[in-house]
Amino acid sequence: MQVWIALFRGINVGGNNIVPMAELRAALSGAGFAGVKTYIQSGNLVFQAEGDREGLRQKIAAIVEAKFGFEPKLMLFSCDDIEAALNANPFSEAEADPKSLHLMFMDEAPNDPDLKAIGKLKSASESFQLLGAVFYLHAPDGIGRSKLATRAERFLGVPATGRNWRSATKILELANAL
Repeated sequence: MQVWIALFRGINVGGNNIVPMAELRAALSGAGFAGVKTYIQSGNLVFQAEGDREGLRQKIAAIVEAKFGFEPKLMLFSCDDIEAALNANPFSEAEADPKSLHLMFMDEAPNDPDLKAIGKLKSASESFQLLGAVFYLHAPDGIGRSKLATRAERFLGVPATGRNWRSATKILELANAL
């Protein structure tokens, strides 16, 4: 069985799309997924399963919709995908402050991102780089104050979901332990 990492978008945020992680683990385990584990409440899931990426994504979405009443947005990645993203980090100096370094994962590399518009959004202290299907953002003054963090997806032109460096490394550690 292959190990997969599911990154949900917009669950357990602001009282919307509530998904208790224990219930999610139980639902997926009951549906035949193995080794189901979650990391924090923001929708980070690792598991083992046979199947292709899109088929598994659809199956998980159907389970969540049946159990919790909404169709979630989620992306699936292999351990190799996440490890490659971490290894390609262009801001290695920021790893010492993991909350300041964010990775926005996408299902596919953007075809025509508007990097000029993204550049206009960044503050003087911020740095960003798009490498394939990962957008890296170093925001040393905090992600909560970053206009770039909240609007980058619009200019990338494809759906993305972000995780800070600490979360991304912890999720990979959890997946590698399966």
